[in-house]
Amino acid sequence: MENEKGASPSTFRMGNSAQERSLPYVPDCYVVPSSYEPRDALSSVSESVPMIDISRLKGSDDERRGIVNHGIDQSILDEALAVAKGFFELPAKEKNKFMSNDVYAPVRYSTSLKDGLDKTQFWRIFLKHYAHPLHRWIHLWPQNPPEYRKKMGKFCEEVRILSLEIMGAITESLGLGRDYLSSKMDENGMQVMTVNCYPPCPDPKTALGLPPHSDYSCITILLQNLTGLEIFDLTAHDGSGRWVHVPEVKGVLKVHIGDHVEVLSNGLYKSVIHKVTLNEEKTRISLASLHSLGMDDKMSVPCQLVNDENPVRYRESSFNDFLGFLVKNDISQGDRFIDTLRIKY
Repeated sequence: MENEKGASPSTFRMGNSAQERSLPYVPDCYVVPSSYEPRDALSSVSESVPMIDISRLKGSDDERRGIVNHGIDQSILDEALAVAKGFFELPAKEKNKFMSNDVYAPVRYSTSLKDGLDKTQFWRIFLKHYAHPLHRWIHLWPQNPPEYRKKMGKFCEEVRILSLEIMGAITESLGLGRDYLSSKMDENGMQVMTVNCYPPCPDPKTALGLPPHSDYSCITILLQNLTGLEIFDLTAHDGSGRWVHVPEVKGVLKVHIGDHVEVLSNGLYKSVIHKVTLNEEKTRISLASLHSLGMDDKMSVPCQLVNDENPVRYRESSFNDFLGFLVKNDISQGDRFIDTLRIKY
């Protein structure tokens, strides 16, 4: 084990990763360097995250919120988490049927960010699958646990309906009308479900489940069974920022503004930078539903939000463009898709 501790990331590929094997130590390639996160010199704080009552959604302007009264039955949330946990408890042979490092695959099982390829590895196992339109993709999903498709499919359907309501409120708040994107996202939009498992980590202070990043999507709706999510508050400490530990409240869904809404709003909304911390004793399961335009549909700044004082600040891009970025760049080292879209004057 001592020799393996200093091994390269490629040593810990899918099926042999430290998190899958429950190693009693954190290998060096999982250790986050002290210089890795300069903005994290301040300790994380725990505070209440603003809540949206979905029945009073109009006019919301906070990029980081939880939502209540969303209309999704608690049993649907609980059952989705249960079948997700059940999948990760399956024998390796069953999970490995979906093993892939191809970011373009509609269903894939993997570890970290890019399994064994990034300089720093992360204490994470995940299953990703496309979810809209459901009838096009569900036959590719795992058949085990036996109710996975039914229970996860129901969750995906309910969350997608909610995403359209939220997007309608966002575009209305920008003066674009509630239907500016909702119809397009309903008919041809992408929904990517990322089912995450973060096993107990023997030294959670030295590693991360996911590094600081923002999502490419318009919005991400998150359900989790335990705390572990932290968001970066850009406005704290006179602009130097701080990490905020998001408490878990049963039945509450978390909503993140993604890069494509930052583009849509020409910077009025900012995509949420977040990371995942680890637990020494418990396994954290999270379901992240990412919603965007179609694979090749470009998000651009609307002409209604452009004038002499506010020129176009972002290049247009698509989900497919993001996948190309993911292949070529190392998010573990701080590369962000949104940075490639900003126009400098």
